[in-house]
Amino acid sequence: MNRARDAPRLAGVASTVQRLAVLLGAGVPPTSAWRYLAKSPTVAGVDAAIRGGMPVAEAIVAQLPEVADDERPAWRGLAAAWWVAADVGAPLAPSLREFAVSLRSLSEAQREIAVALSAPVATARLVMALPAVGLLFGFSLGFDTLGVLFTTMPGLVCLALGITLMLAALAWNRRLVAAAQPRDLTPGLRFELTAIAVTGGGALDRAVTSVSEALRRCGLAAVGDEAGVEAVLDLSRRAGVPAAELLRSEAEEARRSARAEAAAHASVLAVRLMLPLGLCVLPAFMVLGVAPLLIAVITSTVSGM
Repeated sequence: MNRARDAPRLAGVASTVQRLAVLLGAGVPPTSAWRYLAKSPTVAGVDAAIRGGMPVAEAIVAQLPEVADDERPAWRGLAAAWWVAADVGAPLAPSLREFAVSLRSLSEAQREIAVALSAPVATARLVMALPAVGLLFGFSLGFDTLGVLFTTMPGLVCLALGITLMLAALAWNRRLVAAAQPRDLTPGLRFELTAIAVTGGGALDRAVTSVSEALRRCGLAAVGDEAGVEAVLDLSRRAGVPAAELLRSEAEEARRSARAEAAAHASVLAVRLMLPLGLCVLPAFMVLGVAPLLIAVITSTVSGM
């Protein structure tokens, strides 16, 4: 369930991107902007690579092995945006602001998932402690429940079954939580990158080529929406309107859809987490906490007759 706690890290990436946008918008040179923000290890690594003569986008990509897995798509998206802007000579600050908004939106969605998890996780932890409570209760009554659990055949069967059920519950919980996490941390990225490219003033075909090359270089070649971008550019040609605004509106729609999908997953996650609790954890409590006590009671009763 660690991924639900990764939202603050994603929010930290968003803050870095926002600060870069503000500094660049104020006229600070890119190399100096990174140096001013070089407090985190990731930004410091990028700054060191830039001062060593590496282009900014390549410096970001080179730092990815040191970045947490859940942060990498966000950093790759930043590298791609920087690469496109440098390639076509487009202003980067406005697009970085939009990218920071997207990251914050997904961070909020992850926080909503964490909130949805808090109650069922606390319940599961409480129930997982009940077998130990059952064993202590048996000891307080004078029954050797621990001995029954580890030294008798019925107790060993209960122990194996209880451990199996608990491990199944943990694996099931992890799978449910992983399925509820946002899959795309850069929704609408191809639309946003194409908007950056067309603001550089070049031909539309050149903009599309630049975006595809940036995504390939930054490890995001699988990012979709190619057909959607082509449709928007075709609409721009036919209607005679600037393509950048159309592309940014599509990017915003993709971000809204990703946020709504994440919120929908969070709303049903708490209910789904009750399944492993009822089907695995509670039966584990019965076989680990209650069954040894009953076996001990029956054994002592039979031996005392």
